[in-house]
Amino acid sequence: MIDIAFQEGDSKSFDTLLKEHMDKPIKHFDKELATIRTGRATTSLLDHIKVEAYDQLMSLKDCATLSAPDVRLLTIQPWDKTIIPNIEQAIQNSDLGMAPVNDGTIIRLQLPQMSSARREELVKLLGKKTEECKVGIRNVRKEFHNEVREAEKKHIISEDFAKRLSDLLQKITDQFIEKTDQLSEKKATELRNV
Repeated sequence: MIDIAFQEGDSKSFDTLLKEHMDKPIKHFDKELATIRTGRATTSLLDHIKVEAYDQLMSLKDCATLSAPDVRLLTIQPWDKTIIPNIEQAIQNSDLGMAPVNDGTIIRLQLPQMSSARREELVKLLGKKTEECKVGIRNVRKEFHNEVREAEKKHIISEDFAKRLSDLLQKITDQFIEKTDQLSEKKATELRNV
C-alpha cells in the first residue's frame, strides 16, 4: 500500500513519488546487470564475495584493493597479506568459476574466454532479468493505479484529475519500461561483442 496524499490539481508530487517507486526496480536491475559476466573484467564481478577475516564476514572490497588492469584480468591486493588464503577460499567457493593465482602479495583472476553457447545462455538470463524488472515496474503502476481509483471512488479527487493521473501514470511507466529495454540492449550488445 502506497500512501499518496492526493491534492486536486497537484500531479507534481504524484509524479515525484511515482518515479521514486519505479526507480527501485531499475536500481535492482542495474545491480543484477553488473553480476552478469560479459567476458570483460570488471571489479563489480567481485561485489558479492564475502571473506572470513578478523572473525567476521567482510565484503572483499572492504579488505582489499580491487582492479581490472586488463580486459580479462582482475587483481586483488589485500591490505593484510595474512588473509590471502581466506580470499582464495572465498573465490573458490563463489560462482565465479575462476581459479585464483597468488604471488604472496596480489591475487590474480584470469577470466576465461567465453564460448558462443555461454554467451547465448547469458543473453537468455538477461532476458529473464529484464522481464523481472518490467514486472516490478508494472506492479508499481498497478499499486498507484489502484490508489487513484480508490481516491476517485471516495471523491477525494475528481474524475478529470483521476484521468490525468492515470495518463501520467502510463506515460511514466512507458518511460521506465523503455529505460529497462535500453539497459538490457546495451548489456546484450556487450555480451555478444566481447
